[in-house]
Amino acid sequence: MNAPDVFFAPDSMRTLPDVQSSPDQREIAIQKVGVRDVRYPVRLRGAGTGDAQPSIGTFQMTVALPPHVKGTHMSRFIEVLEAHDSALDAAGLERLLDTMLERLGATAGAITMQATYFRRKVAPVSGVASLLDYGVTLHAERDGAQRLTRQSVDVPVTSLCPCSRDISDYGAHNQRSRISIGVELRGALGLDEQIAVAENSASCQLWGLLKRPDEKYVTEYAYDHPKFVEDLVRDVAVALRGDARVAAYTVASENFESIHNHSAYAWLQGRNR
Repeated sequence: MNAPDVFFAPDSMRTLPDVQSSPDQREIAIQKVGVRDVRYPVRLRGAGTGDAQPSIGTFQMTVALPPHVKGTHMSRFIEVLEAHDSALDAAGLERLLDTMLERLGATAGAITMQATYFRRKVAPVSGVASLLDYGVTLHAERDGAQRLTRQSVDVPVTSLCPCSRDISDYGAHNQRSRISIGVELRGALGLDEQIAVAENSASCQLWGLLKRPDEKYVTEYAYDHPKFVEDLVRDVAVALRGDARVAAYTVASENFESIHNHSAYAWLQGRNR
């Protein structure tokens, strides 16, 4: 009979030194110290009352370190994630940030989380349902009473070239595009709503699963709504301009050209009063 593994730690009852909290004589503050590329299961909330979707989040978590402290407690970042069980949206990440700062005894810090967000979409004609994936980045930072919260989405869409349509006797070249929208938040803006801004600004949105009647629909819809890459970012800006929930925004669009071996690209930024 094999004996169970037993580990003896004769010094385990004594108090171990807290080296991280020891004084540092160099007197140099560190603005960001922590962990990055930490992958943890998360649930993302797309709308205020919507169901949360499971995903895997990749986290960067940092705090500011005073000049007189030698190091931070790295294990506490993971403890914060381990104890968190609520669905995440921008407001939820702010709460997670507050918990982290309290646990680390810090007055300033930041959390950035990247994840894939899935939405179940219904095809426009056949009604078949399928999942489509979107890139999401949530960022929250705090320095004393000052806060900053950003929310970004990467949205795949279709764009159709207006010039190609107007100069051709038949047909027009189209391509998949990616619209990226980053917003600095003043109020709650659901992921689903932010994604819809991009999809509504495109020549046509995408679905994961399409039947033949759906293919006919999306082909003709895109043909009736041609957009240059410049049109895509400007139309998104029009939708965000004046939105009281949005303090500032950046919009980028990359068209993966079907008749060139390069992409077309546009980027803009704006700030609401």
